[in-house]
Amino acid sequence: MKFCIKRRNGPARIGELIIKNKKIFTPEILFLNTKRFKSPSFANILISNEKSNQNKPTLQISKQFVFPKDIAEKINKKNIKQNNEYFVIPANIEILKDNIKENSASLFIIANASQILNQPKNFVDFIIALRKKIGYQKLIYLPSVGNPSNFALFTYLGIDLFDSISTIIAARKNILFFSHGEVNKNELNEISCSCPSCINLKNDPSKMEFDEILNHNYYAIINEIKYVRNIIYYGNIRNLVENRVKADSNLTAILRNLDYNHYDYLEKRTPITSNCKIIATTKESLLRPEIKRFQKRIIERYEKPKSAKILLLLPCSAKKPYSFSKSHKLFREKINICKNPSIVHEVIITSPLGIVPRELELVYPASLYDIPVTGIWDEDEKNLIRYLLSKYLRKNKYDKIISHLPLEINYFLENILNKSVKTCIGNPTSDESLKKLTEVLSENVKGLNQIKSQNRYLEDIRGLASYQFGKTIADKLLKNCNIKGKYPYRKIMHKNVQIGMIVFERGLISLTINGAEKIFNSDEYWIEIFDDFKLIGSVFSPGIKDADNGIRQGDEVIIIQKNKLCGVGVALMNGEEMKELSSGEAVKVRHRI
Repeated sequence: MKFCIKRRNGPARIGELIIKNKKIFTPEILFLNTKRFKSPSFANILISNEKSNQNKPTLQISKQFVFPKDIAEKINKKNIKQNNEYFVIPANIEILKDNIKENSASLFIIANASQILNQPKNFVDFIIALRKKIGYQKLIYLPSVGNPSNFALFTYLGIDLFDSISTIIAARKNILFFSHGEVNKNELNEISCSCPSCINLKNDPSKMEFDEILNHNYYAIINEIKYVRNIIYYGNIRNLVENRVKADSNLTAILRNLDYNHYDYLEKRTPITSNCKIIATTKESLLRPEIKRFQKRIIERYEKPKSAKILLLLPCSAKKPYSFSKSHKLFREKINICKNPSIVHEVIITSPLGIVPRELELVYPASLYDIPVTGIWDEDEKNLIRYLLSKYLRKNKYDKIISHLPLEINYFLENILNKSVKTCIGNPTSDESLKKLTEVLSENVKGLNQIKSQNRYLEDIRGLASYQFGKTIADKLLKNCNIKGKYPYRKIMHKNVQIGMIVFERGLISLTINGAEKIFNSDEYWIEIFDDFKLIGSVFSPGIKDADNGIRQGDEVIIIQKNKLCGVGVALMNGEEMKELSSGEAVKVRHRI
């Protein structure tokens, strides 16, 4: 059994699994194949306690591998079943205190999944603890509980394999599987399915026999697992998770436990860039790891432009990035009229991100999210924005604050903005509002030092660099530099040599070799390759000797060999994975020496 990760999307991944020279892709379903229950023709991998004569990879499992979670620890250890391929483990965190990471098995089977599934906190805690203990390379198989409504969530947790046992149990209870949940056949007036089992159904659904329901369920799970793989491939698993968990309160409880208690686990595995839009339509969207990371970096890393003395608070726009929207083009036009526009710093107030400085509008997730625009703000959103704005203003000082926010936002920010000047009259883009904004800006820039646009461009890029790399690296990188190019495409120049570039599609600073040289002695964003590794194309994980644990998928990284800089590129996995995995592309090299 050989396993190689091919694609990542948070903790979810697509893997290539080779069993007896047969190749399948995970996440996948192991279809039960016995004398009583024959697997469907479309099954890619089988599970059986009998020898299979089918020309398909088959996982041979002991007849008894399920036992209760709460039996004594000694009995647990005594009864743990294992062979060279798999290791059957009860969902008991006490078992994980043993050093199972060195276990030779490639696959870890959770023996009592159906029992612990109804204990959301214990379930999540165990899965996370197991994944941390066994590392990234090994597979987790969750038997007996997979169905179309939970595949997305469980793969997002880091689970790779499921089986068809749940379809048989459900069919015995007259339950049909759908992606939106389970439905009893007696609760269906007509069948809302066109699978081969249902398409020719002439009788009403209540007359469906066991075999027909089972067949329907087989199609339901295979269709959903294929859909989940597609979603992972294109980097959009979290949107699907938030959609699917609404089918079951227990699934929602599992996701909330995951978000509230295991941010570090999720953040470590969540890329910093993406081309997939965040559809923020649920409470769970506020807790997405990429959104929480964005907020933390704004408060902990980011620093405003030093010359900006006036803070202008603006509402968000439906179109992203904001600068390309009609409303923000109008705002920008009024700022430019005030004779000293570079002294004004624009910060956008929005949900679910909270606050977005203008120079970060190209950065994911600020560049790609969508929310329902109702003008109604719930208490969680209000509290979040109040908290973030107050923290931001403690760290970043201005001479004057101008709020061009709608009345409903000003109302819940009143205690923070009580000394600000309000310029919005009704709609922010109304003639009255824009006229007042122009007047207030023109009045407040009087007497302040004139700021050159070139100086402000450099400060904006420094703010971006502080968000991306932190203050120390930002200071090193931008020292004695100037900025060329037209927004949103900018070049960072040092003594007429390009050291980096910002492009619309990525939103972050991409380094050249000269840029990497400026930050070479930093303690972050580096990987070290083995002395005998010849850097020709991409860097694969077997060639990595060491790496910064803080690296995330999508980060800029410098490549070091024999204490010398030899390249720069983009990380395709996090730093821990780079050191642990024995296969897989780790860094896409952009420039090399």
